[in-house]
Formats: sequence, structure tokens, C-alpha cells
Amino acid sequence: MEGQEEKQEKSLVLSNKLFHLTHPDVSDIDRIRLREEVLDAVKSDDMAPLYESLVADNVLEMDPKLLESMRAKNAEELKKIDEKVADAEENLGESEVREAHLAKSLFFIRISDKEKALEQLKVTESKTVAVGQKMDLVFYTLQMGFFNMDFDLISKSIDKAKNLFDEGGDWERKNRLKVYEGLFCMSTRNFKKAADLFLDSISTFTTYELLSYDTFIFYTVLTSIISLDRVSLKQKVVDAPEILTVLGKIPHLSEFMNSLYDCQYKSFFIAFAGLTEQIKLDRYLHPHFRYYMREVRTVVYSQFLESYKSVTMEAMATAFGVTVEFIDLELSRFIAAGKLHCKIDKVAGVLETNRPDAKNALYQATIKQGDFLLNRIQKLSRVIDL
Repeated sequence: MEGQEEKQEKSLVLSNKLFHLTHPDVSDIDRIRLREEVLDAVKSDDMAPLYESLVADNVLEMDPKLLESMRAKNAEELKKIDEKVADAEENLGESEVREAHLAKSLFFIRISDKEKALEQLKVTESKTVAVGQKMDLVFYTLQMGFFNMDFDLISKSIDKAKNLFDEGGDWERKNRLKVYEGLFCMSTRNFKKAADLFLDSISTFTTYELLSYDTFIFYTVLTSIISLDRVSLKQKVVDAPEILTVLGKIPHLSEFMNSLYDCQYKSFFIAFAGLTEQIKLDRYLHPHFRYYMREVRTVVYSQFLESYKSVTMEAMATAFGVTVEFIDLELSRFIAAGKLHCKIDKVAGVLETNRPDAKNALYQATIKQGDFLLNRIQKLSRVIDL
């Protein structure tokens, strides 16, 4: 899962470490190691603003000498950058002026001063003409948004990028944007759209600054399983060569996907249990952990019940490798929530499916819409008569 991490944007690698550092399920030994790695990363880039916020959140301990040293280095570097900006504006051309302002933007991004970075990026954009270069500035903003999990900033930046593409833009940047948008959709629980965007990007993936290819495939499989129907899952995921080349590198993922498609429900539950830790410790999926667990179970129970008009609770419990009591409790919750179309005959110990008839549902919807339209026409005819 950490392959190609050296290509990933340093701030996003750091954001994962910060997430694990504050996660309750991480062991004390790992926490000590992570704290040292975070402090080393902060020191290496003189991230004084981030250091102050981490101290305020009790993530790191205050070292006044270290903070003063980083502030002094930041002030000295900023002074040099400002001198270059002034020199470029006085003596050089528009391209050099833009490069000087971009260097200042990247400095604020590097030290994690979000407000000043956003301000400076606006200044740099005002000096930028080419659409491709403007897109690159949007990608910098998106990376900051993901570092801070600022979904409002990410959403606005994605909309801005799409507007820029209306003016023109290359396919490589457009494909990169799909991955950014897919990650945003997944982070905001829009798994269906995330799966579509990820699947569109599989063969053209180049967004290594955001996440590794292994992690990208991990997200693609997880979002697809709860979003796609069985036929689409087979075509787009189970048989996809890009996914098959990576699948074996990620623990439990191959068993998770294949056992679901092959209806090996006992193996599926074992693989699912193995994946839960990875999902729980993922920065983007963690807030949706319970929701995702429910959705996956809904998919697998629905798939099992589709094959039967009625089935005994004992047979279903055996197929899943769990107790009858567990299945009874699980299904009663999903039925009450309207997630499963079946009923439990507790006396006979049988499950009876009552799947809604799609044609009948369409017929009823058409009748309802027709009545609504006729009422509107009658009201309109009265007005016209008057």
C-alpha cells in the first residue's frame, strides 16, 4: 500500500502520518515512531506554522528554540524570494515574474501556511496566461485541500478546474482531475460517482503525487463493490487486467472481491474481517467506516437472497459461517431499515423474499405521473377558459 510513496507529495505523506498519530487504534510503539517521523518532516521543511498548530493540538511538544530557529529560517528565505520577485518585476519579463511569484506560493505551501499560500496562488494566477499552468495552480490548491481535509476548498477548486477545461486543456491534466474528484467523492460518501471516476482513470493513471497506484486500486475495488451491479463488476473490475496486476499485493483484497463474485460467502466474511483494519486506518475512509460496513453487508445479503424465493435461516447461517442468532439479528436490522426485501418467519425459521416487481413499480410510477400531469392540464384549461 505504500509503494511509490517517494513520488507522493510530501505533505500528503505527512498528513497520513498525522492521521495515524491521532488514531486511537494505533499502538503506543507505532505512535512513538510516528511522532519522531512527523517531527523530522516538520524540521526538514521548517514548517513553523504547522508546528505551532500541532503543539496547540497536543500532538507535538513545544520546543521554543526549534520554533524560533524555523521562524528565522522562514523569514530569511522569504526575504530572498521577495527580492527575486522585486528584481523580476523591475528588470525581467512576464514569464520570470510569474516564476518568482510561483516560487513564493510553493514556499508557503511547503511550510504549510494555508492562508498565505492561497493568497499568493491568486497573485500567481493573475500573472498566468496559459490554461495548463492555471490548472497546475488548481492542483496545488487541491493538494492543500486534501492535506487539511477542507472539502469546501476542494469542491470549489474542482469546479474551477472544470471551468478552465471549457477554455481548453490537455487530456493528461483532465485525467488527473478525475482521480482528485474521485477521491473527493469517496471522502464525502458519494461512492457511486467515485467508482465511476476511478474506473475511468485506471488505464491513464498518472496521479502519483496524490496517492500510489496500489492505493488507487484499493479504493477502486472498495467503491465498485458497493456501487456496481454483478455484471458490471465482472466486466469492469473482476476481469480488469490493470486491477489483476495489483490485486495480489494488497492483503485480503483479492479474496474479498472474488469470493463475493463467486458466491463463496464464508470466505468473503473472512476476507472482509481482514480488510476492516485497513479501512479503519485509512484517512479518507475512516469517517465512513460504519456506513461502508453496512453497505457491503447489504450487497452480500441481497446477492444471496436473490437466488431464493424462501430459504431457511440455518442454511443462510451455514453459507456465511455464522450462527443463526447472528443472521437473525443482522437481517432484522436491515429489513427494518428498508435495505432488504424479505421477511422472517421466526416460527418456521424461514426467510421469505418479497422483491419488488420492477415492471409493476414502473407502471405505478407512470400512473402517478400521468395523474399529476392531467391535474395540471385541467387547472390550466380553467385559466384559459376564463
